[in-house]
Amino acid sequence: MSAPATTPSGLAGALAALPAVRALGAPLLIVMILAMMLVPLPAFLLDLLFTFNIALALVVLMVASYTRRTLDFASFPGVLLVTTLLRLALNVASTRAVLLNGHTGTGAAGQVIESFAHFLIGGSLAVGLVVFAILTIINFVVITKGAGRIAEVSARFALDAMPGKQMAIDADLAAGSIDEKEARRRRTEVTQEAEFYGSMDGASKFVRGDAIAGILILFINMIGGLVIGTLQHGLPVADAANNYVLLAIGDGLVAQVPALVISVAAGLIVSRVGEDDIGQQIASQLFTIPRALGLTGSVLGLLGLVPGMPHLPFLLLAGACGWGAWALTRATAQPPAPEPAQAQPAGGEASWDDVAPVDVLGLEVGYRLIALVDRERGGDLLGRIKGVRKKFAGEVGFLPPPVHIRDNLELHPSAYRILLKGAVVGEGQAFAGLHMAINPGHIKVPLAGTATTDPAFGLPATWIEARTRDHAQAAGYTVVDASTVVATHLNHVMQSHAADLLGRAEVQELVEHTRKFAPALVEDTVPKQVPLPLLQKVLRQLLEETIHIRDLRGILEVLAEHAGVTDAGELTRGVRIALSPAIMQHLYGPVRDLGVLAVEPGLEQLLVHALAPQAAAPLDPAMAELLCEQAAQAAQQQEQDGLPACLLVPDRIRVPLARLLRRKAPRLHVIAHSEIPRTHSIQIQRVIGGTA
Repeated sequence: MSAPATTPSGLAGALAALPAVRALGAPLLIVMILAMMLVPLPAFLLDLLFTFNIALALVVLMVASYTRRTLDFASFPGVLLVTTLLRLALNVASTRAVLLNGHTGTGAAGQVIESFAHFLIGGSLAVGLVVFAILTIINFVVITKGAGRIAEVSARFALDAMPGKQMAIDADLAAGSIDEKEARRRRTEVTQEAEFYGSMDGASKFVRGDAIAGILILFINMIGGLVIGTLQHGLPVADAANNYVLLAIGDGLVAQVPALVISVAAGLIVSRVGEDDIGQQIASQLFTIPRALGLTGSVLGLLGLVPGMPHLPFLLLAGACGWGAWALTRATAQPPAPEPAQAQPAGGEASWDDVAPVDVLGLEVGYRLIALVDRERGGDLLGRIKGVRKKFAGEVGFLPPPVHIRDNLELHPSAYRILLKGAVVGEGQAFAGLHMAINPGHIKVPLAGTATTDPAFGLPATWIEARTRDHAQAAGYTVVDASTVVATHLNHVMQSHAADLLGRAEVQELVEHTRKFAPALVEDTVPKQVPLPLLQKVLRQLLEETIHIRDLRGILEVLAEHAGVTDAGELTRGVRIALSPAIMQHLYGPVRDLGVLAVEPGLEQLLVHALAPQAAAPLDPAMAELLCEQAAQAAQQQEQDGLPACLLVPDRIRVPLARLLRRKAPRLHVIAHSEIPRTHSIQIQRVIGGTA
């Protein structure tokens, strides 16, 4: 016999093959439940529906017990509503049957209600009322109230944790750890988790209302049945009470037992922790400590020996606990089976997985700045950082490492700090919702706000409210939002530490990128003539003096011409001379007359004798300090005049002098005579150590 064309597994597979049935299933079910409240049902159909209600409650309980993650049963709030509505519809249908046919006997509403009335409570009205009251109290006061409280707190925590989770997802996406599809899935999961607990908080009210409705229906059936039986059908009060009250109690119990099961399922869903089902968690956590079982058995044994106590139950359980403790002790005492050679280290032992790599570039923010990162709350810092990395790659010439963003509760709520290989290289404060008005240096108009300093360039600034932004801009201030402040500071730090960001991996990727449009040059130069470590040294020396390395093709051509030279400083000098037109263009723009700083001739000769290679005597420390201070002042005056701060010196002392002045005058560019292109002329603006 041939196999069928489609082989879906079970009822779920059959329904999955019928989209129309799935689309109409829920509406038809709701309509049928509502119809049960209006259409009289025969006793047999009531028995079938009550049995289905109990089976459905057990299925929900089993699924809740074996669910590993909360979102695996995300439809539970809807299931809770449907089951509650089903129970209420059955209550209405059974109430109609009891009041219409209760005078005929206790089987008027079907055998299920009659069996509950006789078997569970022994036919006693008082016992039935007490049992019904106890089940209602357990369901309403204990289980439902506790599950509702857990759902309420979980919903609050889920909403509070959403920004941090979204920030972690965006950070992983920006770092390239996950793709856009995985990020979208995680964001959806975070949103669904918050929606689930919020829905559970509201759905718990269904069960509370169901319990209250069950109490009211019970009393309505009792009172209405007595009135109808005695006045309409002429039954004696005792017979009417035996029929109607017993049926009312049985009806209440038939509805209350599935309600209790559903409430337990709701409690299991919202109170679960971890990703194991409830059975595995209990078995692995409650019965795995031999000492606990041993002490429990000892206490039970002592209670069993007390005169007047039931000895057999206590001693039996004491023996069972003692045997369990002995078995667990023996199992833990056995040597573990030898692990394969490739097995991971046992839990608790140190392994290489415990060694977390240090992020090359990191950004830590206080909790009030999470809003700048959370796109759901209008934060655009991640987009700004992507723009910073793209701009850095286009200007400097290589792709910087990803910026790993995380929140740090130890920071001031509005503070942030930038880390380079784990060390803090920049920090500041930003205030979400406010704007920073930066004073270029010549504006005297005061602003209402909090005085501060621009963290990137140290200019005086003021934090102002958004409504005063136009006024500040009209006064001449540069106004930026909090995200721009952080992004600009990060860009400044990246530009200042570009040499530290250029690692071996970045150099290798840069070489591979150049190979795409200059394969022969790369093949002949790296690593045949210039090893990769030597190339990295040259590139880093260029970056240390703010020389961009976009023209790696030209750099490699210069290095190929100096084949055999292994001194990185000498190679860097040759590269600077070859790139001098681009360097001057970067510093001065298209102008041909270069306004520069110079050193007084006598001081220059002194520096040549003290700083040149194989110098006879080192430079006096006091003289070096005075030189640095005068160079910093001259550089500041040069920038105030709108000119680049460039100091022209002989080739022999350019490198040591640049290193000496970098501490006090980091924005001063030291250039050598050989680095001035033939097409340019120089004009000395100021002289350090003398007069112009």
